[in-house]
Amino acid sequence: MDTSEKNLEASIEASLLHDPWSSAPQGTPALADAPTGAYVSGGYGRREPADYDKELCLISKDVFDFVYATQPKEWQKMQTQHGADAKPMLLKRLASDIHKHGTLHVLRKGIKANGCKFRLVYFRPSSGLNESAQKLYLGNQFTIVRQLKYSGKNEKSLDLAIFLNGLPLFTAELKNPFKGQFVQDAVKQYRLDRDPKEPLFQFGRCLAHFAVDPALVYVTTELRGGKTAFLPFNQGYNLGAGNPPSWKGFATAYLWEQVWARDSVLNLLQHFIHVVELEDDKGNKTGELQLLFPRYHQLDCVRRLVADALARGVGHCSLVQHSAGSGKSNTLAWLAHQLSILHDPADVRVFDSIIVITDRRVLDRQLQRTVRQFEQTLGVVENIDTTSRQLKQALEDGKTIIVTTLQKFPVIADQMGALKGKKFAVIIDEAHSSQSGESTKSLKQVLAAKSLDEAEKQDGKPEDDLEDRIVAEMKRRGRLPNVSYFAFTATPKNKTLELFGQKRPDGKFEPFSLYSMRQAIEEKFILDVLENYTTYQSYWALLKKIKDDPRYDREKAEYLLKSFVGLSNHTINKKVAIMVEHFRNNVMPRIGGKAKAMIVTRSRLHAIRYKLAVDAYLKEKGCGFKTLVAFSGTVKDGGKDYTESGMNTATAGETIRETATAEAFKQNEYRLLIVANKFQTGFDQPLLHTMYVDKKLGGVNAVQTLSRLNRICPPDKEDTMVLDFANEAEEIQKAFQPYYERTLLKEATDPNLLYDLQNKLDGFHLFTEAEVNKFAAIYYDPKGTQDKLQAALAPVVDRYKDAPLDTQSAFRGCLVDYVRLYAFLSQVITFADTDLEKLYVFAKLLWRLLPVNRDPLPVEVQQNIDLDAFRLKKTSGGKISLEKGTRELDPMLPKDEGGTKPEDIEPLSQIIHELNERFGTDFTEDDKVFIRQLEQRLANDPALEASIKVNPPEDVRLTFNQVVNDKLQDMVDSNFKFYKQITDNADFAEDFLSWMFERYVRARADKGTVF
Repeated sequence: MDTSEKNLEASIEASLLHDPWSSAPQGTPALADAPTGAYVSGGYGRREPADYDKELCLISKDVFDFVYATQPKEWQKMQTQHGADAKPMLLKRLASDIHKHGTLHVLRKGIKANGCKFRLVYFRPSSGLNESAQKLYLGNQFTIVRQLKYSGKNEKSLDLAIFLNGLPLFTAELKNPFKGQFVQDAVKQYRLDRDPKEPLFQFGRCLAHFAVDPALVYVTTELRGGKTAFLPFNQGYNLGAGNPPSWKGFATAYLWEQVWARDSVLNLLQHFIHVVELEDDKGNKTGELQLLFPRYHQLDCVRRLVADALARGVGHCSLVQHSAGSGKSNTLAWLAHQLSILHDPADVRVFDSIIVITDRRVLDRQLQRTVRQFEQTLGVVENIDTTSRQLKQALEDGKTIIVTTLQKFPVIADQMGALKGKKFAVIIDEAHSSQSGESTKSLKQVLAAKSLDEAEKQDGKPEDDLEDRIVAEMKRRGRLPNVSYFAFTATPKNKTLELFGQKRPDGKFEPFSLYSMRQAIEEKFILDVLENYTTYQSYWALLKKIKDDPRYDREKAEYLLKSFVGLSNHTINKKVAIMVEHFRNNVMPRIGGKAKAMIVTRSRLHAIRYKLAVDAYLKEKGCGFKTLVAFSGTVKDGGKDYTESGMNTATAGETIRETATAEAFKQNEYRLLIVANKFQTGFDQPLLHTMYVDKKLGGVNAVQTLSRLNRICPPDKEDTMVLDFANEAEEIQKAFQPYYERTLLKEATDPNLLYDLQNKLDGFHLFTEAEVNKFAAIYYDPKGTQDKLQAALAPVVDRYKDAPLDTQSAFRGCLVDYVRLYAFLSQVITFADTDLEKLYVFAKLLWRLLPVNRDPLPVEVQQNIDLDAFRLKKTSGGKISLEKGTRELDPMLPKDEGGTKPEDIEPLSQIIHELNERFGTDFTEDDKVFIRQLEQRLANDPALEASIKVNPPEDVRLTFNQVVNDKLQDMVDSNFKFYKQITDNADFAEDFLSWMFERYVRARADKGTVF
């Protein structure tokens, strides 16, 4: 048996050369009739290395065979004009156009030569009704060349190359493990042994280069010597990297049997492979081009979605769960363009308009650009980035692909009445809870052609009774037959899985397409953000400043006291010092000296104070970089108003618009981005290396926020780092675990929960069934008015006001649960019980009128305390590991509000004492005695006194450290255990000395002595 790579080479050739028509019924053009996504391998021809023209980088015979077969009249015209010169003239023109514009451009646009126009490929017709188009499509000639000698300088050869109508498409280097050669050896061969200056390897000439062995496939679109970036092109195995083993052949056979199948290659050329122009850090075009080739999971996802839409028609939902950083924007854009041209067997468009919706207000321009860059026909994509009227106009004008935000969509719901009989594909970017309730209801009402027709004819019909109108309202909220939803997310919630996922025979819900976080990490398409994770614990002590001992509700006072510590300038300055020094020493040199970091804060006020503190620290230390801050609206602090644009200034001194913050952060001078609830989802900045977290994160929010770091930036970005000041490692692990591999929903939400909530609401005796019916009669009456609705609800509101506080809280929570659950379930099923619908509209508007009795927080408590001590201690570091396996989410359930908690009144001194015990320095009583003795010895130390008189504070600290060490030597016998902890643990020693120095400075300040 031949165990060399030639055996693999021969197997590939045999698969490509076999006759696919031999098994098809007579007279059936098997390739052309294959349904979308089902590709038939074979149908290639074989060419010898000598057939390849090294100078023109073409197989001349194939070029002319294609032209003769598909465009005989145009060729006759050229031959009549130029005689024997026609062939060399055409080849010269073809080679010249490919050199200038690339093979992809020539295949899509054709060439003009001496007054004649020639096409170099015929793509698949949108339907099978055009017989002549089918025949031209079948006229494409695919050929394979083994051991292609590509260079005129030497006899170097490639293992194989694939040509279409004489033009080179793909090359491949093959390796066989039986000879100790693996796919990485093929990658190395491309990087080191293949000269990018060779004509065949110049950018745009060949569209992809594959490194292949029996187990793995890698691909690149551009050879750049040692900097060539290869990406995996594998199916995945057991939710991780690799390919499933095959009992009948090579595990990588899908490459030549499916991906290189004739129909598949033509589909790639027509719809997937694209050349885009890169931008610099200011958003300007650089002139540098990049050729995009889909990853396997992107190709498979889009093709299966398109095939499913063709097979099932309109009115279905599909969920795509692809890991953050896996190229969802490109996948989404490819899908939008292919759905826009999808025709059924009768040559009728499946969808009239494709609406791409993003829930990211700041970043929708990024998505718009991605969708538009794949546009081949000008005017197909309409970006809605101004007004809602612009969206209305786009739909009326029949724009094919419309990109907008969810926030804009409901605004124009009432203006869409002119749309009739339309079929829509709605593609949702990051499908989270905002698409699972009322927002989608409004969107569905807008797109429901059938309900719009009914509404338009309403005036001409006899007046319906109340029940009929309620049923019509319920139908509008249910699944619509004229709208298909395609939802993309990396972290599906239970509602998202139930609304958009596929229901399995066992009753569980799963995504239509899955590209797991584990597979993405193992394939090195994203980085593992949990690889280097460090947590810090804050230790602090509070001091009561007043003689009195006022009493407060424990929960409210604790919240305010902890908030006081978090917002303290001293606290923020301590954290800023750690963050900035860590960034300067450990982060700045990374990614070729371009690394950036993000500081995630817990509120807009925190973001403002962090921005001021970081800027002050950078100025004091003379750092050569700047910061940006991102938060929404206007925030008041210390008598001043702060806005994002007002705090961000460019080099020339002008302010940076809020919409330009993301673009500005691309510039090298801005290295730190401080955020508060912005840029924590969907933000794509490959230079972002480190995150400093000072905000509680949990669940989906933790995954989304930390995943901002996972983008690769080859070849320099090799890892990420997180310093977390607010969360424990176990909490982060719990948040990530459900999304590491497969996420399922255990079961559908039980609709009977609505009856349970209905009975619970009845049990409060705050409204009657008659009042609900009276309200519904007004609500569904076309002539009903708001004042009548208010009057109908007024008695219920009055009863609510008279109820005890715990009853009010429990009723309000139950009311919210009912509205939330009904709004969701009505997306999934159609209810036949009109009482539920009437209660829904009643509860939804009643809830908005109910006053909330919230006792004001005792803010004066913050004026009665002071921060006595604060220190940070590293509590964990290293990798946070995740376990393999499927994780299941519970279905949507009502929240247990539990009513109002009774107040727990305690003296301020007791509250402070317990907080200090919980969050204070973890010293024993013996330790505290030892510390007090040490402080007494330091209080009047002459060396310290002398140092204070002649030195700045930083030099006094050096003296302080030395004096403390000397005192400790003298006190070693009084507490040897504590002494040993200081001398053996450098981190503890640094924290302890810093804490002692702060207490020393504070004690001198209390006596009126300052540095």
